[in-house]
Amino acid sequence: MAARDLAVGMVFLLQTTFGILGNCFLLCHYLFLYFTGCRIRSTDLIIKNLIVANLLVLFSSGIHYTLSSFGWYQLFSDFGCRFFPYVRAVGRGVSIGTTCLLSIFQAIIISPRNSRWAEIKVIALKYIVPSIFLCWILQILINIIYPTFMSSYRSHKNITNRKSFGYCSAVRHDETRDSLYAALLSFPDLFCLGLMFLASDTIVFMLCRHKQRVKHLHKTNVSLRTSPESRATKTVLLLVSTFVFFNTLSSIFHALLALFNNPNWFLLNADSVSTLSFPSLSPFLLMSRECSVSRLCFAWIKNTKSPNQMRNM
Repeated sequence: MAARDLAVGMVFLLQTTFGILGNCFLLCHYLFLYFTGCRIRSTDLIIKNLIVANLLVLFSSGIHYTLSSFGWYQLFSDFGCRFFPYVRAVGRGVSIGTTCLLSIFQAIIISPRNSRWAEIKVIALKYIVPSIFLCWILQILINIIYPTFMSSYRSHKNITNRKSFGYCSAVRHDETRDSLYAALLSFPDLFCLGLMFLASDTIVFMLCRHKQRVKHLHKTNVSLRTSPESRATKTVLLLVSTFVFFNTLSSIFHALLALFNNPNWFLLNADSVSTLSFPSLSPFLLMSRECSVSRLCFAWIKNTKSPNQMRNM
């Protein structure tokens, strides 16, 4: 095994291990809040959906990349070359759509009561579940292109009409069809990124206006630092910024992979590392917001149990 393959395999192993542990811990945290009857935020369902999408990417790509880097090439059968890229693409697409939904609903939630956004606040909350279902259905249908055209490199004797992706390959079409397929796969991502930018700009504008109002009124007890909504909003902004950064890198590498018929070792592994970066980091960004919620929840459980214990004595 080459030293560079060992180094990349260790990077994949760290990303996958910390990502799976972080997302599983965060999912258990939200399930704990739900079953203990603590106050549930309207965006909790969206975040849980994001966690599931992250786990799909990590299980389908992280374990796959790690084992292949250490020499386990048996995964690159026809089934593996069709199943793993398909699940990864669905998870990545759902992650993009879910992050977009999170930024939009966060902008609606923090909107002032006398604004136009406030009028649709109650209506928008009813469409969280349908929006999540629609996101899953669209990604399942759009990414069906992967199991249709992908297969193992070893199952084809004539490879002149196939595009190489390491140990997997895809059918090589003419430039027009390749452009149409690229547009089909890229349009939902670009559309969601545009909505994320608009929602993020709206959030930043609302936070700046609220900060100016607080300074003008000189109410230190309503400062922006002590506001739970402001802390949650800053976490969402940090999450969206991290997502946009890594998704832009991933999109660049995806475009380069589409341009070259035989991409080199660096390009293939750089694309894989950028794909795993956001699912690995996002749970730790969200945990920074959940620490205070956990302390309040434990305090609430302790207070509810104390009166019951006093009654039984």
